[in-house]
This record gives sequence, structure tokens and C-alpha cells, in this order.
Amino acid sequence: MKELFDKIAIKNSRSVTQTYSTSFSMGIRFLAKRFQDPIYAVYGFVRLADEIVDSFHGYPKKQMLDELKEETYRAIDRGISTNPLLHSFQDVVNTYTIDRYCIDTFLKSMEMDLFKQEYNQKGYEEYILGSAEVVGLMCLRVFTENNNSLFEELKPYAMKLGSAFQKINFLRDFKADKDGLGRMYFPQMQENSFNEETKREIELDILADFEMGFEGIKKLPKDARFGVYVAYIYYSRLLHKIMQIPASEILESRIRISDKQKFALFFGSYLRHSFNLL
Repeated sequence: MKELFDKIAIKNSRSVTQTYSTSFSMGIRFLAKRFQDPIYAVYGFVRLADEIVDSFHGYPKKQMLDELKEETYRAIDRGISTNPLLHSFQDVVNTYTIDRYCIDTFLKSMEMDLFKQEYNQKGYEEYILGSAEVVGLMCLRVFTENNNSLFEELKPYAMKLGSAFQKINFLRDFKADKDGLGRMYFPQMQENSFNEETKREIELDILADFEMGFEGIKKLPKDARFGVYVAYIYYSRLLHKIMQIPASEILESRIRISDKQKFALFFGSYLRHSFNLL
């Protein structure tokens, strides 16, 4: 029975999400039930592409990424795939009419990771668009449930929130990206060493994205709002922690929020939501 395979497919997407990202998984749990599996499916697809370029060292990454793109569109066109992650993703794409522009733009950013080592401002903005902003738009398609007017209204806010999350990831993973993968995302690093002035410039840019992103959260449908807010709270705390430490420490270690702190943040967020403080 195909229904059994459908269940196996989304179970795979859910497992990938929970294995790779505890914080994102927690945020998904606070979404309304009908939104949870579609967002797991989006994350599973994104993670699959990301792993090809980040982890599959010694294998033909470019060829594998090209094959993933072909298989993804074949799955969308057929409405089925033997790859469980692609099967659950195609179902979301077809159900919520996710634009192929978003998928193309995302995969283009993954391809950039195969070759780009440093970015100028234009390349940086292009990478942020593909790796984060359009992923936010995929999720927004789910949350707005084919309400095109609401999607268009919330589109710029979702893009800014996705941008903020990604830029914080860049700061958090600065050392691993630079030393482990040889990547330098921030264009400021083309001309300057990473110092307090450069760090502050990046932080102010993120805060501006966050401010607009938060306004969008308040406009989301109620059933989606709290789950996205939980992710916002986590990244806000992570940014606050980064802002409190010197630039030299970011160069030497990965900044993280402990699981105990995450649970405390999420519990506090739940209380604020319960008392209608959001």
C-alpha cells in the first residue's frame, strides 16, 4: 500500500531533522500538527543537499548534486519517488505549490559551496538568498496554505528572518567553515581581519534583519506563529551570546547554547505565548 510508503517517507524526513537539529526540531513541535510533517519534509530535503556539499568528501559531489536536482524534479513531476526524503518533499511542493524558483535558487547556492571560497557583497547576497531566504519562503508557502495574497504580504518578512538565521549560523560556525571547509562567507573579510569593528558591523546587520523578521512573525497565522517564534527566541539568544564574547573567541571555538538552556528558553517562550504576550 502506497499509504505505508508515505508514512515511511515522512518518518525518514522527521528522523533526519531530529538527528541533525535539536533546536529546529523543538520549534517544529510547537507548530500546529498539520504543519509539522510538511516542515520536516522541507528540512529533510535541504539537509540532504547540504550534506552532499559539506560532508561527502572524496566522492563526486558535483555529480551527486546534479543527480539530486534531476531526481528532485522527476519526483515533483511524477508525484512520487523511491527516495523517501524526495518523496515527502515532492508531496509538500505539489500540495502547497512551492515555486520551482525557490528550489532552483536553493540548489544554486549549494553548488556555490562546491567552488566558492570567499564572497564579495554580491556573491554573499546571492548565497544568502539561496541558502536561507528561499527556504523561508518554502516554509511560508506551507504556513499560508495556498493563500497567495497572505504569502505575498509576508514574503519580505520571511526572507529577512531566514537571512538572520543564516548569518548567525555563519558567526557560530565561523571556525569550522574557515578551517574545515575553507569558506569565508562574510564579504568584510576580503579587506579586513576579523576584529571587533567587523564583528559589530555584522551584528548590526543581523539585528536589522531580526527586527523586520519579528514583525513578520506577529503577522503569521496563529497555528504557525508560536513554532516560528520559538526558533526566533533560540537564535536571538545565540546572537546575544555571540555579541557578548570577543571576536578572537569566535575564531577559536564554535558558539552554542546548551540543551538545558534551550529547554529553559522554550519553556519561557511557551509561558509568554500562553499569556498572549506575543
